[in-house]
Amino acid sequence: MKTDNNSLEIEKIVPSAEDFLPLLGTDYVEIYVGNAKQAAHFYQTAYGFQPLAYAGLETGMADRASYVLRQDRITIVLTSPLNSDGPINEHINKHGDGVKVVALWVDDAAKSWEETTSRGGESCLKPEVLSDKDGEIVRSGIHTYGETLHYFIERKNYNGIFLPGYQAWNPTYKPAPVGLKYVDHMVGNVGWNEMNKWCEFYAKVMGFAQLVSFDDKDISTEYTALMSKVMSNGNGRIKFPINEPAEGRKKSQIEEYIDFYNGAGVQHMALATDNIIETVTALQNRGVEFLRVPASYYETVLDRVGEIDEELEPLSELGILIDKDDEGYLLQIFTKPILDRPTMFFEIIQRKGAQSFGKGNFKALFEAIEREQELRGTL
Repeated sequence: MKTDNNSLEIEKIVPSAEDFLPLLGTDYVEIYVGNAKQAAHFYQTAYGFQPLAYAGLETGMADRASYVLRQDRITIVLTSPLNSDGPINEHINKHGDGVKVVALWVDDAAKSWEETTSRGGESCLKPEVLSDKDGEIVRSGIHTYGETLHYFIERKNYNGIFLPGYQAWNPTYKPAPVGLKYVDHMVGNVGWNEMNKWCEFYAKVMGFAQLVSFDDKDISTEYTALMSKVMSNGNGRIKFPINEPAEGRKKSQIEEYIDFYNGAGVQHMALATDNIIETVTALQNRGVEFLRVPASYYETVLDRVGEIDEELEPLSELGILIDKDDEGYLLQIFTKPILDRPTMFFEIIQRKGAQSFGKGNFKALFEAIEREQELRGTL
């Protein structure tokens, strides 16, 4: 039985969202990669994901190999092509490794497709039934920004390991998990003046509501700026911030992403933990590199956010940022890009009541990103 893909902590109702598309959570995220076998080893070793399922030549999959990894309620699928041409190759050649599918867990995949396509969503996959001895899956899908897809996955009549066509993957190598729990939100980067277009898409086609917006006054430094709006579905389990570049003296991180990814795409996944100090300590011990803000950040941060449960010293040593809103506070930290192209990265987040996204940390964070851009010669 599949459990809810999100924490009760964030089941905040968004009253203005029209919930004609009830979403139960993030089912999985599929990333197209150049070498799925090696990428799987990286996600196991560095991030503590556990092997779950596999599809490839041995399972009758002729054109690709996919490794499925899971940690608590986060499921990642790593897919590589087996031939020298085809759409997966084209995607990797153009974008490098990147998120192709954000799959959403639903009760009725056919109805989800009908609701979204009738409102202007472009179909990428008509409802289809996949079956094996463990039951059946219904899936469908629509296009979204760039070449990113949303699949709707209905699995109430399926008891298999992942999807039909996959077999259990049970290697002896299983480094311990690091305490990652669920996908808190996923951020998309889009081109100049495209943010409102895609926010309107999520509102009209998928019934999302805008939670919050940030303009270039909120997200700017001496050199760069960006704009962002956060869209959420009706029950608050799916949150998609959408970023676009804003005018600045130098090239922003969004422009850098668009240049190297060759278009719009998923910039980062925010993965939630119940103990960010333990999680980040484990990740750093496994070689994961994080952005660092100046030590001076911690001299005044408690004046801004007030009392917190954690001691400040370990947060400072690890480089974890702190912010607050009217409902509590949050702790967050961002990895450096996990690829040679400066595109995709991860955020690790722990919410202590706060439902916001770290506005108070934006300036320090983006200055840290700019320092990395300067080292890459892309600022």
